[in-house]
Amino acid sequence: MGGRSVTGVVSIIGCGFVADLYMRSLQAMDGLTVAGVYDRDPARLKKFCDHWSLTAVGSLEELLDQHPRNGVVLNLTNPSAHFEINSACLAAGCHTYSEKPLAMTVDEAKQLHRQAEKAGLMLASAPCSVLGEAAQTLGHALRNGIAGPARAIYAELDDGFVPQAAYKKWISESGAPWPYEDEFRVGCTLEHAGYYLGWLISWFGSVRTVVAASAETIPDKEGTGPFAPDLSVATLFFENGPMTRLTCSIVAPHDHQIRIIGDDGVLSCKAAWDNSAKVTFAKRMTIRRRLMESPFPKTVKLSQPTHPKVKRWGAAAMNFMLGPEEMLDAINAGRPSRLSNDFALHMTEVTLAMQNAGETTGAQAMTTRCNPMEPMPWAM
Repeated sequence: MGGRSVTGVVSIIGCGFVADLYMRSLQAMDGLTVAGVYDRDPARLKKFCDHWSLTAVGSLEELLDQHPRNGVVLNLTNPSAHFEINSACLAAGCHTYSEKPLAMTVDEAKQLHRQAEKAGLMLASAPCSVLGEAAQTLGHALRNGIAGPARAIYAELDDGFVPQAAYKKWISESGAPWPYEDEFRVGCTLEHAGYYLGWLISWFGSVRTVVAASAETIPDKEGTGPFAPDLSVATLFFENGPMTRLTCSIVAPHDHQIRIIGDDGVLSCKAAWDNSAKVTFAKRMTIRRRLMESPFPKTVKLSQPTHPKVKRWGAAAMNFMLGPEEMLDAINAGRPSRLSNDFALHMTEVTLAMQNAGETTGAQAMTTRCNPMEPMPWAM
């Protein structure tokens, strides 16, 4: 979709902190419009719609009733409401894009998948950075063997010691506070693992086995618990990919690096939340009996224009509308979406396996499957 616009309509449910990031992204796109917006909090709904000049709708039923069936509903509510809202959207005959996670349990996620499949509807889950330039550039490098066959992958999604951060000062553009209690209850793994899981599953397809551990390492967080694990470490065994280690935490110093170790060197990207993050290749060499990767890595670039970019706001420089745009383009073209129903379900199952691993779970066999994702046309 590089260099061209997609025409389509979305409706928005939920006007919290993340909704402003979607609106900033939508303003960078051509041809996308918002049919209506609903939030259960009338004051928050008015403030959000006034800020972005959008049309407020008085009830969920009214929003779903007026939503065009060739459009996409964005479920941007709190995670505890995702299953209920996603199910209502599908029951109303609406293609649905859900903020992560798709649901809070694997059983609920499977119910949603069955519901969508039976109705012939698209059901996608954030994050959509898998469609962004950085992820697609790494995928291009893998397919073209720039580093040789991939033997192992190390990926980090550590966000610093967040409970000591000034998170009460984190306010969205339209005035929504960062929902710290909800974030601590849901957990950093459910919130963030998908940023690299999405990339990995898009390249290699299904994860066969997850061997993980998770724990709450920082007690007494602010707010009402119980709180989810704030650190998880997972080893992923793909059906057709290299052994991968993925770490998520709000404990360790900020580190969003992914390294793909190949026979000929290392592919790297240091910013999962930046669509324009540099992708590099460090060739392996021997100098005076010392084995090392080149200290002067080469930048890997795509030869074509990619997608509209969004300037950095807070911790991220991501276009949150790449996913809904992909779905709308698929609807218009009459083709399957890259963000398939199987992709959303499988990513949810793997994420929940990481989050819920605890100390003694051991190896977990995944019960869902999905195929690798077709690259974007500009990343072939």
